Amino acid sequence: MKIGYPCINRTIGCQSARAFRLKSYSETRLIETIQNNLDCLLKILKFNIDHNILFFRITSDLIPFASHPINTFNWIELFDSRFKEVGNFIREHNVRISMHPDQFNIVNARDIEIFRRTVAELEYHALVLDAMQLDRTAKMQIHVGGIYGNKSESMNRFVERYARLPGTVRDRLVIENDDHLYSLADCLNISRQTGIPVLLDTFHHQLNCSGESVGEAIQGVSSTWTVADGLPMVDYSSQGAGDRKGNHAESIDLEDFTQFLSRTKPYDFDVMLEIKDKEASALKAVAIVGEDERFITMEI
Repeated sequence: MKIGYPCINRTIGCQSARAFRLKSYSETRLIETIQNNLDCLLKILKFNIDHNILFFRITSDLIPFASHPINTFNWIELFDSRFKEVGNFIREHNVRISMHPDQFNIVNARDIEIFRRTVAELEYHALVLDAMQLDRTAKMQIHVGGIYGNKSESMNRFVERYARLPGTVRDRLVIENDDHLYSLADCLNISRQTGIPVLLDTFHHQLNCSGESVGEAIQGVSSTWTVADGLPMVDYSSQGAGDRKGNHAESIDLEDFTQFLSRTKPYDFDVMLEIKDKEASALKAVAIVGEDERFITMEI
């Protein structure tokens, strides 16, 4: 088990998702921004290693306008050695990596143009992970998509579209349950037809499920992950105090997290903390999870 957080570190004062407006696009601006983002990514990873945080979600904004038609620059070639350097660091320190393409990426969209743009964006994410020379345990997670008035038809369309995705994308793609449209049971149904691994979002599962306990849910998703896929990935959060239902907590609820760890034994998985204060909650989680025999530290 590894503990992680997504995209942003608020401690080190460096962002790996720097961007600029489309109207300001130039190759010079693009190169400067990519250089900054890769430099900051490595700084974040070094911070994480120093604190036994061995799971990290890389921002989708690492390369500005990566799948946009305006960007015809061969950034992958220019930064080839830098990507390999970051990848070497990740492998050397046994870090688990994931990415989460934005919600506008919809594999089962009825509009074929949306699907085309989705494929381009997913190919970009896969290219980043491939450039770092990471194995198939580095995953990209997405939601199933929309229902469009017919859930069964929309699930079938996902299955059909998934078969048409490039192999580099299928090797890394996983689906997660959401809090409104597609439950864990729906995702497992799609997995049985496609072989795609299912990532359990525990908070979404609380809001949209068929009555399965979190332990039963972990058991259900575990069989969808092969050895080549690595340990199952799990997103963990809890309800934000006083917030609208479905809003993520500002900081980790340590009592709830401790109960979550207890209820999911003996299953092993990597935990992404979708908590608003990012590394602050990850540090708290690492501090209390050390007694769990599943937890991996740099000392091992």
